[in-house]
Amino acid sequence: MLAQLSQDDDVRLVAVRGGIGAVPGVRSAGVHAGIKLRKRDLAVIAFDQPQVCASVITTNEIKAAPVLVSAEHIAGDGVFRAIVCNSGCANACTGERGDRDARATARQAAALLKVSATSIIVASTGVIGVPLPMDRVQRGLERAIEQLESGVKSSNDAAEAIMTTDRVPKLAAYEFYIGEKKYVVGGIAKGSGMIAPNMATMLAFVATNLPMSADALQSELREAADATFNMISVDGCMSTNDALYAFAPAGEASPPAPFVRALHQVCSDLALAMVADGEGATKTLTVHVRGAKDVAQARTIGRAVINSNLVRTALYGEDPNWGRIIAAAGSVNAGLDPATWWLQLNGKTWVQPGAIEALSEAEAHSELELTDIVVDLHLGIGEARATAWGCDLSKDYVRINASYRT
Repeated sequence: MLAQLSQDDDVRLVAVRGGIGAVPGVRSAGVHAGIKLRKRDLAVIAFDQPQVCASVITTNEIKAAPVLVSAEHIAGDGVFRAIVCNSGCANACTGERGDRDARATARQAAALLKVSATSIIVASTGVIGVPLPMDRVQRGLERAIEQLESGVKSSNDAAEAIMTTDRVPKLAAYEFYIGEKKYVVGGIAKGSGMIAPNMATMLAFVATNLPMSADALQSELREAADATFNMISVDGCMSTNDALYAFAPAGEASPPAPFVRALHQVCSDLALAMVADGEGATKTLTVHVRGAKDVAQARTIGRAVINSNLVRTALYGEDPNWGRIIAAAGSVNAGLDPATWWLQLNGKTWVQPGAIEALSEAEAHSELELTDIVVDLHLGIGEARATAWGCDLSKDYVRINASYRT
C-alpha cells in the first residue's frame, strides 16, 4: 500500500509499509520470550542471502557486551545472515558473563539458522547491570526462528519486540527504481529515552536489496547518521547500547543517488519518530540553524539548543523565553556573532538583530501552544545550515525515569 510520495530533484521515492520487512529477501519475527513480564521482547531478522554490514555505534566509553561482540563480527569475514535483538535487559556492565551470553546468543541463533555464529549481529536494550536470562532467550529464539516471515506483520512484531519505554513501534521504508529494477530501503528502530546519540540512535536496523560494497555502505550510513540520528535529542543522555546497523547484498557498484536519498529518508523518518515518541513528550521542536559559516558550526549550535533542559522545560510550559535558546546556542563556543543573530518562531520573526523583540509575549506564547514548534536561528555569518530535532521535558519524563527499574 502506498503511503506517500517524496520528490528530490530527479529522485522519486515512494513510501511503503513494512519497515525492514518491505525489503525483498528479509524475514523477521518478534516473540515474548519471558525477559519482560508480558510484552514481546525478542526479535530476529534473517536474510535469505549473505549480506555486507555497516555500523555506527555508541561513543560511550562503557559499551554493552552485544555492541562489542557485534563489532568483532563486523571486523571478521564480513558476511552476515541475521540480527538477534532482545529488550528488557541491556546486557551492559555484566562482565565476563555478559560477553559469554552475547556470544551464546549468536551461536544459538546460528545453529538454528544453519549459518556461522560470526554472521549474527546481536543487540540488547533495557536495564543496565542485569544478566540475560539465557534459558528464556534460547526458548524464545527457537520460537522466533520458527515464525520467521516476510511482510508487514512480522516486521511490526519485530519492531514491537525491541521496544522499551516506546509507546509505538517505529518503521520506515521507501522504494525507488533504477532503470526497470525496483529497490527498497527499509528499517525499524526503537528509542524514546536516554537519547542524545553521538553515533546513531538507541537501536536501528536498516536493510536494502541493492547490492553494494561494505565500504560504500559504511560511508553512506555515516553520512546519513550524521544528518539524522546525530541531530536528535530527547533527554541529552547517551546509552551504552546505541547501535545502527545497515545491510545489503554484496556488490561493487557505487551507491546511486536514489539509494542515498532513500537511506537518508528512512533514517530521518526513524529519528523523528523517536523525537515524537520521547518519554513524556507533549511537543516536538525543530531547530533550523541558518547562515552558519559551515555545516559543523550549524550542527553544533543546533544540538546545543535541543539538548538544553532550560529550552525544553520552557517549551513544555509554553514560556516564550527566547533568551534560553540564544544562551544555549552561545554556550558551545562555536563562533556565534552577538550582533548578527536573529530568531523566527513558526515562521514569524521573533527576535531581530540586536536582540529586539518583534513578537509580543502574548503572541509568542500563542505560537508555543502548538504541538509542533519550529524555531529558525539565523546566525548571519555564512550560507551553511543544519536542522536538529528535539522535544519538551515534562513532568511525565521525571515520573517515567524515577521508577524505570522498579
